[in-house]
Amino acid sequence: MEDLIKELEEKKKKISLGGGPKRIEKQHQKGKLTARERIEKLFDQGSFQEIGMFVEHHSQDLGMEDKEIPADGVITGLGTIDGRTVYVYAQDFTTMGGSLGEMHAKKISRVMDLAKKAGAPFVSLLDSGGARIQEGVHSLKGYGEIFRRNTENSGVVPQISAILGPCAGGAVYSPAITDFVFMVDHTSKMFITGPQVVKSVTGEEVSAEELGGGSTHNQVSGVAHFLAENEEDSFAQIKRLISFIPNNNLEGAPVKKTDDSPERIEEKLKDVVPINPNKAYDIRDVIELVVDDKDFFEVHKYFAKNIVIGFARLNGRSVGIIANQPSFKAGTLDIDSSDKAARFIRFCDSFNIPILTFTDVPGYLPGVDQEYGGVIRHGAKLLYAFSEATVPKLNVILRKAYGGAYIAMNSSHLGADYVFAWPNAEIAVMGPEGAANIIFRREIKGAEDPDKMRQEKIEEYKDNFANPYRAAAEGYVDDVIDPCDTRPRLIMALESIIGKRESKPNKKHGNIPL
Repeated sequence: MEDLIKELEEKKKKISLGGGPKRIEKQHQKGKLTARERIEKLFDQGSFQEIGMFVEHHSQDLGMEDKEIPADGVITGLGTIDGRTVYVYAQDFTTMGGSLGEMHAKKISRVMDLAKKAGAPFVSLLDSGGARIQEGVHSLKGYGEIFRRNTENSGVVPQISAILGPCAGGAVYSPAITDFVFMVDHTSKMFITGPQVVKSVTGEEVSAEELGGGSTHNQVSGVAHFLAENEEDSFAQIKRLISFIPNNNLEGAPVKKTDDSPERIEEKLKDVVPINPNKAYDIRDVIELVVDDKDFFEVHKYFAKNIVIGFARLNGRSVGIIANQPSFKAGTLDIDSSDKAARFIRFCDSFNIPILTFTDVPGYLPGVDQEYGGVIRHGAKLLYAFSEATVPKLNVILRKAYGGAYIAMNSSHLGADYVFAWPNAEIAVMGPEGAANIIFRREIKGAEDPDKMRQEKIEEYKDNFANPYRAAAEGYVDDVIDPCDTRPRLIMALESIIGKRESKPNKKHGNIPL
């Protein structure tokens, strides 16, 4: 037995070296960790248990018959993050560029199936040259099976992808299906076709970083949700994300103890939002003053900045926050912000995370580009997502809430459980200036002093319509509250509705306007 155990340890040691010292050193020179180093950084010390270490490829073509690929280029298994079980695969770029072949894909599929059975989050650490050309259609089959599992597991267990090197061609679609995508600045690359192919087909010259780098996908395309300075920073962000979310769709998110009193009155909220509806401010200042310990974990920070989304806690309970951002595009809704918010709402609803909305929206962004780009279709996604969600839904109307955008931002008409408004809230079809110019245009035009008449009519409209009391009188707003009381009122509302049970009509699935 001793000899057999010695042989086992030698085999493990050889496999653990991956592509060998030279290739490991080359990986380090690029500022990248190896697959096993990444797992050590991500998981609690000593908790990782490898699955499929001895798996080998079956290919006999194109010189593969004598080629050794330790662990077939991917490390798979499970461990704990802050004591919670998480499944993982980490592609090993030191072994044949981390390319995906038949057995490589089978290993990934195996741990994906285990994650679903165990009801545990799944993390993908991608660093690969793509499909293994020598294995042909077997590689393509492998990608397809992974995509199918990504889809089947969606809404069952949280799926998180970290792009830690190249990710090209069909490989990009697995992370695109997952819930959250992390990228490392100047290291991560994602694209369907690389710069050389782009140049040969379209004549455009573009660098790999410009085409598919972390900044591009965080700021421009919206494919990625988080941008890290380095790999360690990315792992820290993943751990923080996991702390806010449950293990699966049958559980609630972890409740974290806090010393931040649920009855805290926040005097600063009186001054954060300007009374002047045309004056900008940073919505994050409001969020941080309301949530536990000013702890707000923003998602999609650099994309569609006219809406802010992320996770926070109220009296220890995780909530997903969606808030208009008046400091960017005046907080209007548009194509990208609708997509951004709708997908986040659906994630929260899938995993039993209550939704809290802070509304300050003047309407949808006007323009030919928006109309041609399908703002109607994209804007409908937001309406659909809020209407579909059955988790507790809270809304605070801070200032402007005009027209269709008012409806779209978690209004009572879409099923919000509690809607509060601050005294300066303006809930109307449109702003007072525009409304007065339309409704009273004849009186204004015929007046001796049109400017004075216009101002009088604007004030008349404000008094009669652009305030929270007309909506409150109709029961569309549950209460008009002192801004300082926002935190305790929200916590009381959340605690009262946390056990909410709401069923929808029995159907296979709806047809969201994609």
